[in-house]
Amino acid sequence: MTLPVAPSLPRLVVITDWRLPRERLLGALSRALEAGPDVAVQHRHPESSGRRFLENARVLAALCRTRGNPLFVNGRLDVALLVGAHLHLPSDGPTPGDVRPHLPPGRLISLAVHDEREARAARGADLALVSPVFAPGSKPGDTRTTLGPEGFLALTAGLPCPALALGGITEERASRLTGAAGFAVISSVLEAEDPAQAARALLAACAPRAMLRVP
Repeated sequence: MTLPVAPSLPRLVVITDWRLPRERLLGALSRALEAGPDVAVQHRHPESSGRRFLENARVLAALCRTRGNPLFVNGRLDVALLVGAHLHLPSDGPTPGDVRPHLPPGRLISLAVHDEREARAARGADLALVSPVFAPGSKPGDTRTTLGPEGFLALTAGLPCPALALGGITEERASRLTGAAGFAVISSVLEAEDPAQAARALLAACAPRAMLRVP
């Protein structure tokens, strides 16, 4: 019996911002994916109707499939199954243990983590998106206390899985973070003059895989 090969974890997750004009968003994502298979897309659109969310997920799945990049669907197990995507769980949603039995072998689960309580609940996840490390560029009104490099490192120390840093990540800030398996971003790639170059710069700031803690 041949066991399914576990997919490699992404090192850069570009989260969608559907407030951008549709063609601009899809064009920026397409350019970002040129940086290689370590780049994933996360489909997030909390304001969308269920049908529109699925329609856009299918568009993104086709885009990612063409280039061989992973797609994560935010919070919707049904949509992830329908389009053949991985699943991202919000911190107030089902746990990895709740959804794992319903996912086909080889599908990844990422989880949002903001504090120590949520870090303890990350058991069973393949990847944690830890935020806000810095003030999010896409949420200028966000008043949450940021973790900073020290807080990020302390929080990730208790995680059972690798962590991506999320929130205000730029190339310069990425270089100041230790303990990150990679980064999750919105505006720093989607609104960059050259999304492909922005993605490559963030990937270059990632720690070598050999240095990362494997759960």
